Amino acid sequence: MISAETLLIFAPAALALNLTPGNDMLFCLGQGMKSGPRAGIAASLGITCGGIIHTLAAALGLAALLASHPGAFEVIRWAGVAYLVWLAIKAFTSPGVALGTEGARRETPGAAFRQAVVVNLTNPKIVVFVLAFLPQFVDPARGSPFVQFLLLGAILNGGGMVINGLVGGFAGALRSRLTSRIDLARYAQRVTGLIFLGLAARIAFERR
Repeated sequence: MISAETLLIFAPAALALNLTPGNDMLFCLGQGMKSGPRAGIAASLGITCGGIIHTLAAALGLAALLASHPGAFEVIRWAGVAYLVWLAIKAFTSPGVALGTEGARRETPGAAFRQAVVVNLTNPKIVVFVLAFLPQFVDPARGSPFVQFLLLGAILNGGGMVINGLVGGFAGALRSRLTSRIDLARYAQRVTGLIFLGLAARIAFERR
């Protein structure tokens, strides 16, 4: 099993990674601003679900296969870019931009959750990162590497769920305060679209 010393090193490192603004955090921020706190929190749960799937894939060795085949990596990456651009277009063209909050097309928590899972799974950088980061804390002499991998992944993803949930919930609460101002509501929706476009650009142009 994982030693206490390893956990004392891993936990702060995982927390620092979770606190660093990244694609997942920005997506939860965008969903909260677009559809309210419940959608922001649901997005964090979807991101966590995707992270767990990535962890399982890495533990089973699928991440190494993905990393060794640039073609597959690129297909998944550009699929994620296209999906984020589509979400940005939806945000810009929602009736809420022209009609104010009364006509806004808000996502349900279920839709926010599903979109977050897709966004996370179509970012192959995450699974490659998991493969590079988690094994540094796995000690085969202390038991099953597979079980250790899953436990470390649970800590990493659990911390991310809490932090991203707080970000998405706060953004949603801020949106609720803006609903009485049509001009600010339009601004918030456009910011959401820009966030999604920024995420798409970041994934498209970041180096592998």
